[in-house]
Amino acid sequence: MIHRFTGVDSTLEMNWQEYATCFVLFALVGTILLYLLLRLQSHFPWYDPTHMTTPVTPELAMNTAVSFSTTTTWQAYGGETTMSYFSQLAGLTAQNFLAGAGGLAVGVAFIRGLAREQTNKLGNFWVDLIRALLWVLLPLSLLGAVVLIWQGVPMNFNSYTNAATIEHGRQTIAQGPVAALESIKNLGTNGGGFFNVNGAHPFENPTPFANFFELLLIVVLPAAFLNTLGRMTGKLRESWLLLWVMVFLFAGGFVLSGLAEQRGNPIVSGEMALSPITQSSIPNMEGNEVRFGIGGSVLTAITTSNAATGSYNSMHDSYTPLGGGVLLANLLLGEIVFGGLGTGLYSIVLIALIGLFLAGLMIGRKPEYLGKEIGIREIKFVMLYTLAGPVAVLLFAALAISTQAGLAGLTTNTGTHGFTEILFAYASSFANNGQNFAGLNANSTFYNVTTAVAMMLGRFGLAIPVLALAGSFAEQKRRPVTVGTLPGYTFSFGVLVVGTALIVGGLSYFPALVLGPVIEHLVMK
Repeated sequence: MIHRFTGVDSTLEMNWQEYATCFVLFALVGTILLYLLLRLQSHFPWYDPTHMTTPVTPELAMNTAVSFSTTTTWQAYGGETTMSYFSQLAGLTAQNFLAGAGGLAVGVAFIRGLAREQTNKLGNFWVDLIRALLWVLLPLSLLGAVVLIWQGVPMNFNSYTNAATIEHGRQTIAQGPVAALESIKNLGTNGGGFFNVNGAHPFENPTPFANFFELLLIVVLPAAFLNTLGRMTGKLRESWLLLWVMVFLFAGGFVLSGLAEQRGNPIVSGEMALSPITQSSIPNMEGNEVRFGIGGSVLTAITTSNAATGSYNSMHDSYTPLGGGVLLANLLLGEIVFGGLGTGLYSIVLIALIGLFLAGLMIGRKPEYLGKEIGIREIKFVMLYTLAGPVAVLLFAALAISTQAGLAGLTTNTGTHGFTEILFAYASSFANNGQNFAGLNANSTFYNVTTAVAMMLGRFGLAIPVLALAGSFAEQKRRPVTVGTLPGYTFSFGVLVVGTALIVGGLSYFPALVLGPVIEHLVMK
């Protein structure tokens, strides 16, 4: 019915250029419509000028529109003081669905490129988009929202509540259709909170079970996408190996960040040791969510920094240098661990292709993966994908720290930690993640414009080379497995993928990491 109403011919397939064009134009139209809605929100229902105290300026509206149409959901504003209920639902929640479905469509097209042979067709973008909405995102988000309502997440259109506190003061408590946004923001690997403090707010994340359930929503589709890869290509063992690589990197980051937060700041521990209270290290509870403890806070931080979802439940700016540095490293690695809808899959596959290409050079054999040869044309697309991140993140960070407009955003910290805040902002924007180190005031013309450009590069500057690579693979004939083929399901192949990811990330970003969290950690010690 939708195909007939919109004029979509479900039998017509597209080459990679047509598929990429539809993907970009769809996001562009969504961006324009969301921009207009945000600028005109005072003319729509449920607008309360008493509580909407942050003006939606043209550059803030532009940044937010780009942010949500690219699944970044970077927020340079406080939700409860900026966005009306109508804007939250018809604008932001709708874009969470549409942009997430667009990412799923690109991911499926990439898998088709690996699965098909001797064709230039990757499917129909509009058909894939509608399938992603109807059969994946909509039913799962409805079920997820019901679970969150059961746990205590509000779903209403009530006015803000003016309450009396126990200190005899007054407090304004925002409510609203929170569950609708909360479910799809996690399931669609979007992020972006209804409230300013995101998942740390008890209305977004009321219980330990809700916290775990939201983390499950974040990773379930990116992890399941590897199963889709295995079934569509007939290579289940290879897809399971990639999943184990993701789990290994996830666990390593969780252990490192968790130990850093558990050990805390040695200066604080040294001062406390002078009292009879304790003789051991003091965990770092600044910034960590007291309701969930260090374990629940760090688990959420590792999940969201890996899975392209800025749905944090603690303030990462207050983490220890090593604890926050792990989160930054996750972003800089390209979020190859689970990642976003579609992006996590092709990110880990492209890392595997780089490793195979280097291994092939060392043994003097043409590399191949899943029966497809990695030739000169293919490796050029892979290199475009790999170099886009360092170019965008490092150049924008350099511009920010060398201009007064960029340095003006450092309202609480300077030095190494201030540099980390700036680097984290552009890494998060490019990775379409959305979380930030909150000490950086990003609601300025400089950051609204530069982070928006980084978001678009992270969305389209990566998706277009990936679709081109998929088109190149689809045109090839599948090569038979021989004794010289490197199996993609062995332990040695897993080591190759992990090593390639760390080496490529280190060569790209290690000097920047040294200037930020590494030096800060050494100074603290």
